[in-house]
Amino acid sequence: MFDSREKISLFIDGANLYATAKSLGFDIDYRKLLTAFNQRGYLLRAYYYTAVVEDQEYSSIRPLIDWLDYNGYRVVTKPAKEFTDVSGRRKIKGNMDIELAVDAMEQASTVDHLVIFSGDGDFASLVSALQRRGRKVSVVSTLATQPVMIADALRRQADNFIDLADLKDEVGRAASERTSRAPMMDEEEYDMQH
Repeated sequence: MFDSREKISLFIDGANLYATAKSLGFDIDYRKLLTAFNQRGYLLRAYYYTAVVEDQEYSSIRPLIDWLDYNGYRVVTKPAKEFTDVSGRRKIKGNMDIELAVDAMEQASTVDHLVIFSGDGDFASLVSALQRRGRKVSVVSTLATQPVMIADALRRQADNFIDLADLKDEVGRAASERTSRAPMMDEEEYDMQH
């Protein structure tokens, strides 16, 4: 699946990865994640995408963003949009698909293997475009939940599907093992992004 001579870039849809790991009952240890993919090839870049609520006095995702920024990740953020739904409830939405797609297309001339951490079917056309440029694309999500977290079209399009459940021992830690070493996105922040 991986060739140790390959240059690799990771593209992490933060909210999607959080939801997938949570559904599997563990948290991602982002330090271990970098180590795991460094062992698979030459890890050139690791991008992490998330929307942030700008007007909050404190954002629970800020410690994670800061930690990632200082520890080997290129963090890409944009302000979340606030709206009121039809029943009058305040909702916050932040979609980072375009930013991830643009960065992946730019990296296609530099890396051999792109790894997308998302199950979002919207990325199937991105995967196809990267493959037309001669690049190998792996997708990380899971089939181990009900419902499954990955769109069938995305899984079919990818060169490799990696089930996050299979990476648990390598990149995870139990939710009860949270430490200040690498902050986590909390449930409230995830809910605001969906």
